[in-house]
Amino acid sequence: MKVQKLLTFASVGALMCGLSAAASAADWKYAHEEYEGDVQDVFAYAFKEHIEENSDHTVTVYRFGELGESDDIMEQTQNGILQFVNQSPGFTGSLIPEAQIFFIPYLLPTDEETVLEFFDESKAINEMFPELYAEQGLELLKMYPEGEMVVTADEPITSPEDFENKKIRTMTNPLLSETYNAFGATPTPLPWGEVYGGLQTGIIDGQENPIFWIESGGLYEVSPHLTFTGHGWFTTAMMANQDFYEGLPEEDQALVQEAADAAYDHTIEHIQGLAEESLEKIKEDSDEVTVTRLDEEQIQAFRERAPQVEEEFLEMTGEKGEELLEQFKADLEAVSED
Repeated sequence: MKVQKLLTFASVGALMCGLSAAASAADWKYAHEEYEGDVQDVFAYAFKEHIEENSDHTVTVYRFGELGESDDIMEQTQNGILQFVNQSPGFTGSLIPEAQIFFIPYLLPTDEETVLEFFDESKAINEMFPELYAEQGLELLKMYPEGEMVVTADEPITSPEDFENKKIRTMTNPLLSETYNAFGATPTPLPWGEVYGGLQTGIIDGQENPIFWIESGGLYEVSPHLTFTGHGWFTTAMMANQDFYEGLPEEDQALVQEAADAAYDHTIEHIQGLAEESLEKIKEDSDEVTVTRLDEEQIQAFRERAPQVEEEFLEMTGEKGEELLEQFKADLEAVSED
């Protein structure tokens, strides 16, 4: 398990120093939710590299724990302390309910090529989501997938019945809680920084994450039974404080967009094959790990419970959510037919 840095008054004080003219600052500040070398970190450093190679600006990147949890870095971005933030819809869902669409199980396919094409071409992703984020003072620069979600638990999971009496850690996301309710588990919201200890002490019985997080966070050490349920992909979003972005000169706005595009292309290349590599590292490191890949009949037992989650999404989001879901499905159908 990696050592996390605690947020201190000193770090926040140093961060805020000299930020009264954030829009024109030569050093831009960017925080994300992951560890060194994880997907968001790869994206952030590709973004930083493009900015610094093509301008006099610099970018300081803050990794998980250096400025607090996900909610902390979002608050700092909305307040203008940070210029850029990477936060998954799992946390943004409390701010932008429609972003919870990614937690409707079995909405996204498991095929990596189809998922990547969807993110490239989707009208819902590239046209509708920016408007939703703008309503919260955020300039959405990129949404991108990180990897297929994998469940880890204290024993193999092959059916909804296996989830009974299991406390499964979820992000602070109402729709994700509804998903695990539908699957038969007891959803248990817990900050990411407490997940390893929660698994180790039995506060929770399992959790879900992309396989590279399971590997880099050492979660397999305390939750060794991995199940590929095929129910979804972990998605994240990179955004800027909107006041900061709109206050930039046109050439700097173009630079930021170009850097985000370059980071996206680099990251999409990076994630291809990453899950397989991470799983091999886990297997090499532990003899206790088991890997279960559900067959179609087993998946169907879970898929049959997905409609109630979709209904809950529509109740939470109303007309906007309905329009987004319709477009989402149309976009998926378009790429699936190619």
